[in-house]
Amino acid sequence: MGRDVQQREFTHDDRQRYRQKVRRCLDVFALMLDELRFDADRPLTGLEIELNLVDGESNPAMKNAEILRYMASPMLQTELGQFNLEINVPPRLIAEDGLAAYEEGLRTTLAQLEERAAKADAAVALIGILPTLQPEHTVLENLSANPRYRLLNSQIMNERGENMEIDIRGVERFTTTMDSIAPEAACTSIQFHLQVSPEQFPAYWNASQAITALQLAVGSNSPYAFGHRLWSETRIALFTQATDVRPEELRVQGVRPRVWFGERWITSIFDLFEENVRYFPPLLPLMETEDPLEVLRSGGIPRLGELRLHNGTVYRWNRPVYDVMDGRPHLRVENRVLPAGPTVVDMMANAALYYGLVRTLAEEDRPLWTKLPFTAAEANFYSAARRGIEAVGQWPGAGEGRFSELLLHRLLPLAYEGLDRFGVDPEVRDRLLGIIERRCALRRTGATWQTAMVNKLEKGGLDRPAALREMLTRYRRYSQANAPVHTWPLE
Repeated sequence: MGRDVQQREFTHDDRQRYRQKVRRCLDVFALMLDELRFDADRPLTGLEIELNLVDGESNPAMKNAEILRYMASPMLQTELGQFNLEINVPPRLIAEDGLAAYEEGLRTTLAQLEERAAKADAAVALIGILPTLQPEHTVLENLSANPRYRLLNSQIMNERGENMEIDIRGVERFTTTMDSIAPEAACTSIQFHLQVSPEQFPAYWNASQAITALQLAVGSNSPYAFGHRLWSETRIALFTQATDVRPEELRVQGVRPRVWFGERWITSIFDLFEENVRYFPPLLPLMETEDPLEVLRSGGIPRLGELRLHNGTVYRWNRPVYDVMDGRPHLRVENRVLPAGPTVVDMMANAALYYGLVRTLAEEDRPLWTKLPFTAAEANFYSAARRGIEAVGQWPGAGEGRFSELLLHRLLPLAYEGLDRFGVDPEVRDRLLGIIERRCALRRTGATWQTAMVNKLEKGGLDRPAALREMLTRYRRYSQANAPVHTWPLE
């Protein structure tokens, strides 16, 4: 939900009119899918990266507004917490050296950001959950200044009707009660966008859903939250619980959460938008003046603002996106599974795996999702979130096994093939997918490095808070050097 808002209160009439407008937008979207040509000639990709800000003691630094004053850039914007920033990377093709250009551009932007952050006595941490973050940091007062965050908080808390309960059971257990959605700010991710045609969208979304477990197994980087060792990718559990509008009674009844894996393979992008409208009440009934049907009838391209806003408040791990650029409509799959970090090159390796594997699987003659039950894909997803590189799950033709072995022996060649279809330079392809191969072979990820380092420091006499601070200090140093995480030392 990137738009700025000022309205703070909504009436019953506001909500009723908004619901009617969302349904009108949905009807117009159905017409557009039948009648219009969507922009898909050049399959552009895009990246969004959320990051954390820390002070000299490796604690969260509530400095995003100050840093943005030092570095005014269209690529940078605030995120939920004052200790967060987001980088929106301009879209591009990944053909030839596109992935390498992403890497070079991100490293330049981060170097500039580090320089500006230093003026505010802060620094950048590319990590899924800041391990030094404590409950006292995730409070309403530390939300970013933009009114949209307070408004979103009030609407979620009003719909829930009671405080948020966080209860994550992993290697250790963390429980707390919070009076706002501020704990969500702990979760920072990298999001991959891929532009596709309406005809291609179901296959690409289904393939994206199927490979989430593989992504998490080799990309987990969030083993600690609020001082506790929890899941390998604790973001999955924390984000789900920190935005849950359902009190206990509705959870027991099976009401769907707004952070959602989904429940079936799809045959059209319309399935997802229609589910979002049918299952989830509006959170932010903000109206626009556009009449989408009149715009369409007059030969224009509707923005569908209400439908897009509503879609942005349903947090699927693979989200459907409708947008208009240069007067042409287009559709994107937004893959939201992975954490930020540990390094730029690691994130680009994760991007190479996603784009390559999803393309090959989406274009197979016999689709993967005709052989893999959706419930198995969901079970794989949560297994990988909990156990990371050690996770085990099901895969068609391979039975049950470790995802890292599945990648090494069966699926990495498919990722190579997919990047070839995109026209990626072989040198770039081999370097980035080689990083994934070494992670699998060595069973080393950001999550395993963090936990191994903390264990070492604790055995050396540090208590947990001191060990987490020291680990993060070393993590940031290695992250800036941009050596892949599987090469990081543990001395």
